[in-house]
Amino acid sequence: MKLLLVFILALVIVYGINNESFAEKSTYFDSVKFIQYLDENTALEEVRNGNLDIYYDRISSDRLENPKSREGLEVFDSTGRSYSILVNPAESNEFNPFSLKDVRFALNYLIDRKLIVNELMGGYGAPMISNYSPSDPEYLTIIKQLETFNFRYNPALAEEMISNALKEKGAIKSNGRWEINQKPIEITVFIRSDDQVRKSIGEILASELEKIGFTVKKDYGDLNKAYVVVYGSNPAELKWSLYTEGWSRSAFVRYDSVGLSQMYSPWFSNMPGSNDPSYWNYKNDHLDKITQKIYTGDFESEEERIRLIQDAIAEGVDQSVRIFIASKIDQFVANEKMEGIVNDLGAGVPSRFTPINSRNGESELVIGVKQIYQGSWNPVMGLSDTYSRQIWGIISDPITFKHPFTGKTFPVRADWNVETAGPNGKLILPADAIMWDPITHQWKKVDHGTQATSKVRYDLKFSNWHNGQKMDMNDILYSLYFLMEWGVQTDENDKTYDVEFTSIASQSVKTIIGIEVIDDDAIEVYVDYWHFDNDEIAEWASLWSSTPWEVSAAMEQAVLDGKVSFSRSGAINKNVNWISLIIPNDALMIQSYLNEFSEKKYIPNSLEIFEKDIKYFDERYAASSEWIKSHNHAVISNGPFYLSAYSPESRTIIVNAFDDQNYPFKLEHWSEFEKTEFPKITNINLPNIIQKGVQLEIDIDTKNADSVLYFLTDSNNNSISELINIDNNSTKIIIDDEKIKELGVGAKDLKIFAISNSVLKPDYYSSSFLIVENNGELPELNQNNIEYNQNNSFEFTWIFVPIVIIGIVTIIYIKKRKK
Repeated sequence: MKLLLVFILALVIVYGINNESFAEKSTYFDSVKFIQYLDENTALEEVRNGNLDIYYDRISSDRLENPKSREGLEVFDSTGRSYSILVNPAESNEFNPFSLKDVRFALNYLIDRKLIVNELMGGYGAPMISNYSPSDPEYLTIIKQLETFNFRYNPALAEEMISNALKEKGAIKSNGRWEINQKPIEITVFIRSDDQVRKSIGEILASELEKIGFTVKKDYGDLNKAYVVVYGSNPAELKWSLYTEGWSRSAFVRYDSVGLSQMYSPWFSNMPGSNDPSYWNYKNDHLDKITQKIYTGDFESEEERIRLIQDAIAEGVDQSVRIFIASKIDQFVANEKMEGIVNDLGAGVPSRFTPINSRNGESELVIGVKQIYQGSWNPVMGLSDTYSRQIWGIISDPITFKHPFTGKTFPVRADWNVETAGPNGKLILPADAIMWDPITHQWKKVDHGTQATSKVRYDLKFSNWHNGQKMDMNDILYSLYFLMEWGVQTDENDKTYDVEFTSIASQSVKTIIGIEVIDDDAIEVYVDYWHFDNDEIAEWASLWSSTPWEVSAAMEQAVLDGKVSFSRSGAINKNVNWISLIIPNDALMIQSYLNEFSEKKYIPNSLEIFEKDIKYFDERYAASSEWIKSHNHAVISNGPFYLSAYSPESRTIIVNAFDDQNYPFKLEHWSEFEKTEFPKITNINLPNIIQKGVQLEIDIDTKNADSVLYFLTDSNNNSISELINIDNNSTKIIIDDEKIKELGVGAKDLKIFAISNSVLKPDYYSSSFLIVENNGELPELNQNNIEYNQNNSFEFTWIFVPIVIIGIVTIIYIKKRKK
């Protein structure tokens, strides 16, 4: 023993080991500072010289073209971002040309997607016409539907379609300008001026529309202004006609149940009008029906789900209320000293795992961000922008998350066991199962013989909240109460209704049948939900909370009292603030409710039957109130970092490591995500011109790929496709002479995807070639199918492959985020 003590003492003296070194930590950094850098050039130099460790926004490709420009840097190619045009289809007192579907649809031929990718984005991206890019796992299931649209840049065709539609409504063209009722047809393009690519897209589109004869007004602004002008105004007021949107993901998703609803369907409150009852709202019952089926698992097979997705894509693209333009390959930079960065296939370098797992030997990680605060910080219908999500992701732990490279659901704060009788069978609920009744506002036992499709048992991994209080089953039960109470509108006077939240939550409410609390940290949840992947069932049925129940209760009471709103639309409708827990005034309001609860010995109705100890409630109220007093904000969660300070003046947010003995994940827990091998197409041997009736052979070399899928189409939507296995990193596409004859002469488009079974983001190559007659003569061109492009028609685009979680809502889901 003496020798052991002497040895330990020697280690302390020689290596400086102290008690703190033996303490288990969950992060390498003691703190993370997020600081705003609007200018990418300044940010790039700050990363190079070490003043910034990482920059959480794209760096223009021309800044990183040569080895010298990359000195001192580690550069990451990252996908997951995309651009779209949101179109205002509202009917109004003033004539709105985009209320006509043909005019909206014609925009697809007016947008030069290849020009945008090759010129504005420097080739770092790919054209897209739906919300799924060529790098998304769902893309391969809908490629045939997308190809039938056969969109090409063709302004002559676009002008013809627009002219025919306008003339039918009585419009005339006078001196090159469109008029109706003797007034110019004026449109307003809202252009994001804080993003150079979107600024250029907006200006190019405005120019194209002016050429056609519209009177165009350009309105410039950032996301804060867009929240007011675009997302916050009544579409019928026509304050905007087109908006240059940007999107990013917080995770990579294998089975996307949300995206189609979010991007195309009115029920999800993300289309013009946002379901605000006082506004004009875009309606599409067909889209609502099929996307709700996808969202709630209302299908009986994987094949049926694919058909629903294909149907939704076809309708969404045809309606052209949201028109997708291009997916981005962003280049992110970090200082060369950084290790452990996790380049998530959805979120990219700004994944939630990067600040948790990265290291450089220093105690503070310094991250540059484009914006430090835009939108609201509340876990119900706030946190809707990329910038807040990037920070929230390390402050709050979800119960489930998506694997960064497979997109599959995996457990974070629970272990689970799934039992399902689906898609057509049923399970009987136990006699002790209960459910919150939003009509009588109380917990009730479910009726005898009640049935459900699936049952999931969760063994929850509780820890301490940032305020020191232990998470418990009351937090979970309150989250279920909140979902049921606010997810159902019982009548016109129902105060527990939010114009955005209720329409989304109502879909989950329909499927939750009952629960049974097993013990202090185990619960069984019964749902009418099925999926062919059991982990998707577990995600759907999951109950979790990202905020202590008492903070949720205080927010809820503030909303019920009419002081604030959970959602942006609700705030505008009621002329109140959109509640944000990071703002001192809102935090003080939450604190006053907590103090009032404590004074009145208040016990929420939803917790009354589970917890009678008034001391427990006092401790909860006091701890959260004291937190607000000490930190000047009400952001309290359960993740590896806690919010330490928000300073609008210095444009910084600082989070500190939450070194708590009860936190379940220690250093290196996520290190498996540091490295992965992506499929990559390394070489393709494709001729530019082939003869009709001659067999075509295309040699393909790959790395880390298991198969290739090719898709060959012509301008008449004839197509050939095949999935081919790869042997020793190479394969050959062989298209026999008879199939070549069937395609006929003319230009053909070829898309090739290299697919890995372990990394579900394919590498992608696209190009074109000509089939000519055997005499070698070029075919005559059909003017209707000419693709107007300043670039070479045989160019190709490479894609080098390198999240909303509702805090107090039970269903955890990943959404694309506005940028």
